[in-house]
Amino acid sequence: MSEATLERLNANFRKQAKYPTKVIQFGEGNFLRAFVDWQIQQMNNQGLFNGGVKVVQPIDKGMTKMLDEQDDLYTVLLEGKLAGKKVQSHEVVESINGTVRPYEDFQSYLDLAKDDNIQFIFSNTTEAGISYDANDKLTDQPQNSYPGKLTALLYERFKLGKKGFQIIPCELINHNGNTLKKIILQYAADWNLGQGFIDWINQENDFYATLVDRIVPGYPRDRAADLEQEWGYRDSLMVKAEPFLIFVIEGDQKLKQLLPLKDAGINVVVTDDMQPYRNRKVSLLNGPHTTMSPIARLAGIDTVGKVMNDKDFYKFVNDEMYQEIIPTVQLPQAELETYAEGVKERFENPFVNHELASIALNSISKFQARLLPTFKRYVAKNNKLPQRITLALAAYLKIYAGKADFEPSDTPEILAAFDKIKGATDYVQLALQNDAFWGEDLTKYAGLEAQVNRDLTVLDQAGARQAVQNINAGGEV
Repeated sequence: MSEATLERLNANFRKQAKYPTKVIQFGEGNFLRAFVDWQIQQMNNQGLFNGGVKVVQPIDKGMTKMLDEQDDLYTVLLEGKLAGKKVQSHEVVESINGTVRPYEDFQSYLDLAKDDNIQFIFSNTTEAGISYDANDKLTDQPQNSYPGKLTALLYERFKLGKKGFQIIPCELINHNGNTLKKIILQYAADWNLGQGFIDWINQENDFYATLVDRIVPGYPRDRAADLEQEWGYRDSLMVKAEPFLIFVIEGDQKLKQLLPLKDAGINVVVTDDMQPYRNRKVSLLNGPHTTMSPIARLAGIDTVGKVMNDKDFYKFVNDEMYQEIIPTVQLPQAELETYAEGVKERFENPFVNHELASIALNSISKFQARLLPTFKRYVAKNNKLPQRITLALAAYLKIYAGKADFEPSDTPEILAAFDKIKGATDYVQLALQNDAFWGEDLTKYAGLEAQVNRDLTVLDQAGARQAVQNINAGGEV
């Protein structure tokens, strides 16, 4: 069947009736559609939620019209490994039941406040989305910032005398719910909306902090035409995701009943403190990425998948997880080990071509955020250096000294600072003690400078693979 004869995905493909709108969602991008909307679909499939989503396009340009052209339907393609088993599946997601474009019809946006069925507000407006814009005014139609738009909607809801919302942002910033609430209260004060509204925000609305985790590569451009032939319909908004998902939500336990994700088999955690889970992800997923990137690239390996298919590097990454990272994270060991095994499956995903060069972007700030906390906890606990993280540090210093077959990719300020010192005889000392790189002087850690110099000697003379093999054998680099 030719592409021209395929029917575009439309309401004829629906298996469920449209449910009443229970969710307002700010954002229509790949991640929310493969994460939040997919989860709502799973609850609806099992009759646990019976609610739909009204999607608000948070910026002037977006994809809501494309959604409407497909009667708000699209396909989620899951590919990868989960619990040791290969997963390849697809599902038409029906949870979106309409879209709103505030830049075209602001009144339709405010009218969402009238709907008593709506209980939840989700968002993913990028990390920069939860920000304060001093130029926003209540009279704007619409406000520029997401918190400004949300404040206007909440004020409309308040004036109608209706109940508040469960507000669950998914932007990738720490304390996202608290930050969003703080900005909304700032607008309430700036716009002189009154103490009654402020009290209503505080008493009638719940703001949750979240940690979201699912790799969503997005539209599978290279295979889309073949997939459409296989499925028998055209879909301009198909989105590919890994099977793995975890949704950590910090806040009132009542959310378990209001939003029965766990009952639908979703990997969700509602907790009073999400920081250990954040530390777990940053340490056990982002940390090994940041460790493997410089060392494997120096050994001529270019993707995460190839790292995991290499006997030497697989052992190196596995041992980093179990010997250097897991003992430093304050969560039950069994839970950490289960997560680590899941991370390794994700790293091995044959359907995701994750290039180490992309991980290497802005490596110095990533080392500070993703590896240095583990390094410090390990040193404090064991009174010795973590060998693998230390080797990664040495590998970065080799690359930033201009001694690799590829160039480092970082901010102009970082690159300029390295250019000033990379030819110095005391290069390692100058680099380690630069708190602009690491947030502190790393030469204060006993033995670190000497070990980095030894690691660099091996990297220069024997190569990265030999350095890895030395550690794998249980010895010094």
